[in-house]
Amino acid sequence: MRPLPTLLTLSLAAAFGGFAATGINAWLDNRAEATPPSNAAFTLPTAAALPAAVAGQPVPSLAPMLQQAMPAVVSVNTKQVVRVRNPFFNDPILRRLFPQVPQDRINESLGSGVIIDAQKGYVLTNHHVIENADDVQVTLGDGRTVKAEFIGSDADTDIALIRIKADNLTDIKLADSNALRVGDFVVAIGNPFGFTQTVTSGIVSAVGRSGIRGLGYQNFIQTDASINPGNSGGALVNLQGQLVGINTASFNPQGSMAGNIGLGLAIPSNLARNVVEQLVTKGVVVRGTLGLETQNLTQQMLQGLGVDSLRGALVTRVLPGSAAAAAGVQPGDVVVAANDQRVDSAEALHNYEGLQAVGSAVTLDIRRDGKPLKLKATLKEQDRAITGDMLDPRLTGATFVDLPESLRQSGITGVMVSEVKRGGRAAANGLVAGDVIVASSVGEFADLASWRANFQRKPQQLVVRILRGNAQYDALMR
Repeated sequence: MRPLPTLLTLSLAAAFGGFAATGINAWLDNRAEATPPSNAAFTLPTAAALPAAVAGQPVPSLAPMLQQAMPAVVSVNTKQVVRVRNPFFNDPILRRLFPQVPQDRINESLGSGVIIDAQKGYVLTNHHVIENADDVQVTLGDGRTVKAEFIGSDADTDIALIRIKADNLTDIKLADSNALRVGDFVVAIGNPFGFTQTVTSGIVSAVGRSGIRGLGYQNFIQTDASINPGNSGGALVNLQGQLVGINTASFNPQGSMAGNIGLGLAIPSNLARNVVEQLVTKGVVVRGTLGLETQNLTQQMLQGLGVDSLRGALVTRVLPGSAAAAAGVQPGDVVVAANDQRVDSAEALHNYEGLQAVGSAVTLDIRRDGKPLKLKATLKEQDRAITGDMLDPRLTGATFVDLPESLRQSGITGVMVSEVKRGGRAAANGLVAGDVIVASSVGEFADLASWRANFQRKPQQLVVRILRGNAQYDALMR
């Protein structure tokens, strides 16, 4: 007679791995193949349901934890009014017969959010969920729908904070995401494809995941818990029902709408906490910077630099007055670690900087002429925006900002024109909001800080290379 499998073991697999159906079928198959014992210890109920306890031990279940956590997860519905021309008027004859009547089209989208402060009504979600929304409505777990107020957002970390006014809200406690380990069990809660209050489970597949194009500053938790469109902004919780991450994306080579393949990404709760604190107190996120320009190493550089690996970020420029200059960093140094976190590339160092606050102390592990060196820097505030008159009179009326991190991840460097005032010389020279300046006659630059540094000496002739949509051209500033 074959021994009866332990039901408690099967139950554990069901609770923590999502394999309940497989476990039960295997158990039933074993029962069918074996000769039924004449004195069985117990028999399954006629409905084939698992008993509440086996030998006095309760069957493990996530239900008690989810009962506490799920009310804090909400549905976020947004509407954006877009003014479009009636395509009927593309006909030249009809354009002469009828006036140009604008039409309003309403774009709607759906995401998730997490209540993190019940008293103040703060709801954490993704920036891309509420971006450009004219109206944001939040549907609570009990079915109530309330209008949300925008508090602030940070596109580069994809974090947004909104506020609702309602009674009897339930919030969720933020855990220390630094304590997460690969293999820890996690549960995703959200509204995929509009299926409200959906729960999926899995494990932490990786921590500190980065290097994914188009997703801003990156320090993601990777999980195989199913994350689909509509899950964005929802909760990733541990088995204590505490928030360890904000679900933000899933990876599928065929696109997110093709379905989940077990590669989900979540923003760590510690990063979200830092962003929220800045949004509440300042309204914006202020980041620290080393003030470096770097590039990746090549095979041809190794011998000359005295290093034996392509891992690291080669310093090509140290901006005057920067944190790196004060720390003693020099061009030709190779940064291999920051605060004991390995730096594999120039982009990895840039990503690390972008996740640090102003005033943060950073210990840099350097290779200088092949010799190891440690330098300590205190990060200074990044320039958020520079007006053209601060650079050159020919740029008066324009405001320049750093590129969105998602654009930088696509391999583009430079600065973006965020605003152009009418009547200014920048407008007369043809600059428009949204232009990306990728090169200039004043010298090479990679970001706003180095763009500004290039204008310490006023150029006699100023030519800029503009990327506008898919077109790129040079323009003389007069």
